Amino acid sequence: MNRPASRAGHGAATIGSTLGGALSALSAAPGQVAHLFRHRFPTVAVTGMTGIGKTRLVDRLARRSTAEVDDAGSAVMERRTRRTSKGRGFRIRVVPGDNAASRLWALDEVFHEEPVDGVLHVVAYGHATPRRTGGTSGAATATHEELLAAELEDWAITAHRIAGMAVRRGQPVWLIIVVTKADLFPDRIEEAVTYYSPGSGSAFGKKIDELRALAGGAHISIDVLPMSVPTEGGTGPRRRSDDQLATLERRMAQLSGHV
Repeated sequence: MNRPASRAGHGAATIGSTLGGALSALSAAPGQVAHLFRHRFPTVAVTGMTGIGKTRLVDRLARRSTAEVDDAGSAVMERRTRRTSKGRGFRIRVVPGDNAASRLWALDEVFHEEPVDGVLHVVAYGHATPRRTGGTSGAATATHEELLAAELEDWAITAHRIAGMAVRRGQPVWLIIVVTKADLFPDRIEEAVTYYSPGSGSAFGKKIDELRALAGGAHISIDVLPMSVPTEGGTGPRRRSDDQLATLERRMAQLSGHV
């Protein structure tokens, strides 16, 4: 007479165990899905000072038209998504270049609140578009040396945040320094790439070395790649620009584990 009750108790325990396992699996599922999504679509911050060419670069990565680009930049963080035919891609966050409150908020978001997986820091070897001082009129002017100095000042703000994020994350972080507007100095591209490279002894190279020192034992990968603005005047410059973009995309995919 007790045997049916025993079977019922055993059945109830089995159902309870199965239900508990199912609930545990369901509770873990959102985290697993989020991890899978992040692997397929890692987040990338695009940093650099105003007039450096961030929006133009990101529009090319996102396959948007670059025929008309507002050189004034944006005062708020821009968001883009790059998708590939293989179901992978990148979620891109473009940090404003102006030294304003919106920029600081954006930097806090991408490096602290929602830490990104990689960084594209955009420079132009002293060929950024100068900006007028507030309240002035006419064309803005700046020397090559002044623009290089402005890049260093801009980098100092970003580098500390990258180092802090690398230490907190406890997992590899990658950085690609993109040297844009390389079409303006075609005979000095190698020189420019060396200038931004760690261990080069240049003013910027020393700052990169300082970043590694700030990051301490955290693993941070650093690449330097040139990027030309696409032009319609001849197939050579256009092909060179497309090849440089393909190289950048390939390196981003490698660093993100997509290939």
